[in-house]
Amino acid sequence: MEGRTNPIGEFLRARRERLRPEDAGIPATGQRRTPGLRREEVAMLAGISTDYYLRLEQGRDRTPSAQVLGALARVLQLDADETTYLYALAQARPTRAPHGRAERVPASTLRLLDALPMPAFVEDRYLTVLAANQLAQALSPNMRPGVNRLAAAFLDPQDRELHDDWEQATAAAVGQLRAVMGAETTDPRLVALVGELSIKSERFRRLWARQDVVRRASSRTRLHHPEVGDLDLHREKLIVAGTDNQVLVIYHAEPGTPSAQALALLGSIAVSAGPTAQPAPPTHHADRNTTVPRAGDTDV
Repeated sequence: MEGRTNPIGEFLRARRERLRPEDAGIPATGQRRTPGLRREEVAMLAGISTDYYLRLEQGRDRTPSAQVLGALARVLQLDADETTYLYALAQARPTRAPHGRAERVPASTLRLLDALPMPAFVEDRYLTVLAANQLAQALSPNMRPGVNRLAAAFLDPQDRELHDDWEQATAAAVGQLRAVMGAETTDPRLVALVGELSIKSERFRRLWARQDVVRRASSRTRLHHPEVGDLDLHREKLIVAGTDNQVLVIYHAEPGTPSAQALALLGSIAVSAGPTAQPAPPTHHADRNTTVPRAGDTDV
């Protein structure tokens, strides 16, 4: 997996290569052999030596000061989320130890899932669904417990057909995974998930290499459901208190719209399924906790 041994250097290089010289106030003269800014240009603009910046990119110095990080964030024109991510990389925490116990959704959250009259599910920090209500699973089989939403987005053709905004959705999802994981780039489950997707999906490999950082936030998404047609939905993402970054995801439509009517129709189709919010045992795959559906947003 990219970035396992030198996350700061990988991030700095990716952002440097995406910044045009003219964006940084440097006249673009002559033919440049590499994309973006040169190392010496970043160093000059940040007020540090070229040798020191080179050591940062090569991973030979991994403890830059807050002043240096701030200067680099300014030069590379990082937004607030990207700047927070850069600081997190410089203060990397020890890799979390893997544990054998399945992650549990609080009982009160499971009751809330069953009570909600709209599609809702809970996912973990790796974007694996831990629990889902009937309507969520009627909206997409990839919202059932045990499915990794990121893997489904890139590897299941039916998931791509469901999302009208698939290109935007997958780009945002990759950026959100990077933002949530922060400096934990050697986390065993993350390594396995990113490794598998990098092998199986060229688009994922390109997006992960971009080092985009996207804050997890509410958004809108356009879906094309095979039974009820087009849906224009709002998607809310709420942190589940007392958990390790579990998120409650809720889809809802504007009242009185065709999407609200279609969602109500989907609810009537799903009502006979019975309570389903209790988490199902995940099928082991890749990172030993990821189910990739068999083939046949905003973010996902």
